Amino acid sequence: MAVDVLGTSITGLVALVGVALGGWLSLRNQDRMWKRDHERHWRDIRLRTYDDFMRSLRSYVAFVVEGDTRIDAAPHPTIPGEQMPLFDSAGRPYKESLEAALMAVRLVSSRLETVRACIGTVAAAREVAAARATLPAGSVPSNLFEALWAAEHEFLNAARIEVDLPALPDMRRR
Repeated sequence: MAVDVLGTSITGLVALVGVALGGWLSLRNQDRMWKRDHERHWRDIRLRTYDDFMRSLRSYVAFVVEGDTRIDAAPHPTIPGEQMPLFDSAGRPYKESLEAALMAVRLVSSRLETVRACIGTVAAAREVAAARATLPAGSVPSNLFEALWAAEHEFLNAARIEVDLPALPDMRRR
């Protein structure tokens, strides 16, 4: 009789340990799945945000280099020697779109390198626009465009690293 009680107790205890272990493994697996889904969700958000930024940047630059675009420039209030481009009502949507895209990148990026590269890209685009304020469309110095494309390349690689893609080699024509 004592052996029967002991055997039944051991069987019950083994069953309880099995249920507890199974519950713990299930909870651990669900937690890993949630983390993976969470990372995938943020990766998708970042990809959309970076795509929106690049679209805004390209639209801004395309507008700036058009022949009939009107841009003025004024000295930057806090950075000596730097000019700020000023747009009329036709250019304001391009400027606002780029600024909003910059803020979105700053909001969703998880790496400081990506934010810095984005800010550098916007600064290079502003330099092109400020130069365009005093020069005809085809006369903006090529070194400003080279700096812009280099900054864009740096941003693209920072963004790619952030979303677990390998960096791209510099494929600009020399």
